[in-house]
Amino acid sequence: MPKKRSGGGLSTTQQAAKFLGVSVLAGAVMAGIALPAAGALGLAAKGSVQGFDDIPANLKSPQLSQRTRILDSKGNQIAQVYSRDRTVVELKDISPYMQKAIVAIEDSRYYQHGAIDLKGVLRALNKNAVSGGVAQGASTLTQQLVKNYFIEEAGDDPTKVAEATQQTLGRKVKELKYAIQLEEKLGKKKILENYLNITFFGEQAYGIEAASQRYFSQHAKDLDLQQSALLAGIVQSPSRYDPVNDEAEATKRRNIVLERMAQLGDISQAEADKAKEAPLGLHVTQPKNGCITATRGAGFFCKYVENVFLTDPTFGKTREARAKLWNQGGLTIRTTLDPQAQDSVQASVKDHVHKADSVAAAATLVEPGSGKILAMGQSKPYGYNKNETEYNFSVDRDYGGSNFGFPTGSTFKPFVAAAAIEGGKPAAQEYSAPYKMAYPSPVQQCDGKQWVNTTNEQVENENESEVGPYQMKKAMAKSINTYFVQLISDIGLCPVVKMTDALHVHQGDGSKLPQTPAIALGAIGLSPLTMASAYATFADRGMYCTPVAIESITQKAGNEQKSLPVPKSTCSRAMSERTADTINTLLRGVVDSGTGQEAGLDDRESAGKTGTTDQRKNAWFVGYTPNLAGAVWVGSAKQNIEMTNITIGGVYHSEVFGADTPGPIWKDAMTGALEGKQSESFNLVDIPDEPDRDKGNGNGHGRGNDTGGLIGGLVGGADGGGNNGGNNGGNSTPNPGFSFPDGFIQGNGNGGGNGNGGRRH
Repeated sequence: MPKKRSGGGLSTTQQAAKFLGVSVLAGAVMAGIALPAAGALGLAAKGSVQGFDDIPANLKSPQLSQRTRILDSKGNQIAQVYSRDRTVVELKDISPYMQKAIVAIEDSRYYQHGAIDLKGVLRALNKNAVSGGVAQGASTLTQQLVKNYFIEEAGDDPTKVAEATQQTLGRKVKELKYAIQLEEKLGKKKILENYLNITFFGEQAYGIEAASQRYFSQHAKDLDLQQSALLAGIVQSPSRYDPVNDEAEATKRRNIVLERMAQLGDISQAEADKAKEAPLGLHVTQPKNGCITATRGAGFFCKYVENVFLTDPTFGKTREARAKLWNQGGLTIRTTLDPQAQDSVQASVKDHVHKADSVAAAATLVEPGSGKILAMGQSKPYGYNKNETEYNFSVDRDYGGSNFGFPTGSTFKPFVAAAAIEGGKPAAQEYSAPYKMAYPSPVQQCDGKQWVNTTNEQVENENESEVGPYQMKKAMAKSINTYFVQLISDIGLCPVVKMTDALHVHQGDGSKLPQTPAIALGAIGLSPLTMASAYATFADRGMYCTPVAIESITQKAGNEQKSLPVPKSTCSRAMSERTADTINTLLRGVVDSGTGQEAGLDDRESAGKTGTTDQRKNAWFVGYTPNLAGAVWVGSAKQNIEMTNITIGGVYHSEVFGADTPGPIWKDAMTGALEGKQSESFNLVDIPDEPDRDKGNGNGHGRGNDTGGLIGGLVGGADGGGNNGGNNGGNSTPNPGFSFPDGFIQGNGNGGGNGNGGRRH
């Protein structure tokens, strides 16, 4: 006599015998269930055997979609994302009550029959004949598992889902053939395990572990009798028997399951009666899916990780392939996010800029030498309600950022200086740098052509007291506009383009920088991540490293974890160590005695650059220590707010500067992120101080009608001039004002007023 398999399935001989009977009767049987009319029954049966033989021999079990966990660098969970909330568990981790309950109500003869239950089929045929319709089906758990395989494989494609669930003879016969295969291949215990892991239990819960967590906030192995009966009863119709929305209907269904378990001898009648009297005892846990639920304000970083996954070919050759892997889930993604740095960034941004403010702030911290993104935050939370946004202001458009990035103002000037120094210009290079001048023309471009100032476009410094000659050190500290347009005219545009290419500096939409002298003044839109990564190159003495957010990924496959390849940071030399050291020395001067004094760190060496664009629409501070770089932007995402006479973070500003708003954000964020970390030193070079040639007779005045470009970039300044005060040094509030070359959108600003004494902001 043939023996049964250890899992409880039938032997090959028994399966073969059943196959002969079923293959002959399959058409008639299944058609009898689906198509009770005699004529349809005959036609369907006649063609069903040939169709059965044509079905591919092997059914490939799908990889069940599961939750993906996104972790920070210390292993703490940031968020979980999933297309289907499911956690696959082994049968030993599912309550015995649950196993008995699902069998009792869905397929009570499960351990007695094979892939199909002939008695059940005949019983269903009889009842359907009496009712004249489809009063009862006859699918076994094995057949239901096959059907769920088809649904899982269909994913979220509505057409494929419809095909997987359509009530046709062809699908039933296909389901039957694969059910026979599964019985032989897996055995009863494994089929039951797979069924309980794939089945939908309503309330977005797929599989018994997710259902147990959703309804009772506990693991599936801990389900008691009445809890198991409730969940088993939901499967037939998750919407109808949803205990959250219809407790009475769910209770009736639970009690039917309990009674059926008693009839089968799984429990005593007394146990059933007692359980029927028990309340449902729900302890519902709401679904927490997606980056919107991220901890530590890391929703934007979480979304950036997702966009990297969907964009990078490391995870698949096509976006469709990458999306399929992402939706399949079961991933554990360990990221570069440092919890200390992230907490510091969020606290600083929240402290200085309120989410209800008319402008926003974004900050990103990057580790020099590795490219690791350690923190990413912004003042308006991730979301879709008032004062929330789905746009990540720290990154490029393709990764969820704004369309073009944001004009950077004078934070771009160090790139021009680096190009000049790398090409042999000394830090002592001197230019006349008058208060106002026409853009030098012609200027050499990379393609051999020349940019020509055909419309006599003008550029000017922030106030009339700023009259050269200047050398680079003081020009950088004071952000002298006319110095840097003379510098870029002298070296040509191509060295600057080559330098920014080496630093991977590109516009927020991914396009290359335009070849015009106005780039020296930061008229082009860039992202904070781009700026932080570029400045990290100075900190690492000339080595640029591409930013990375993912350290490792493992994927659950069955009961095993396998590692997936992840994108690695690629480091390359962008400039010589000598050039980087010179820039570090220049930018150290900015925070020591220049426009960035309010941002300088108290307990360690730091360097950086302020930037404020035309009409106060953007303010920046980008800076670094030898072991951490960061960029902070403050402004309006739509570029329609002029930050004058404005309250930000509860503080009134007559005019916003790069030093007084983004500067303190950067300082506080960096201080917290670096707390407890080693204090390192720059390799500085000797740049002699130049004579103080600032002119002034106390009669400086602000500029009246500024015609700077609408998206233009200009360092630090306010609408106002200043009385230089001669020997007292300049204490004006800077006034952005210059005209962009032809091709830039023009707009009007208003200046005026007098300043007196002290240092410049």
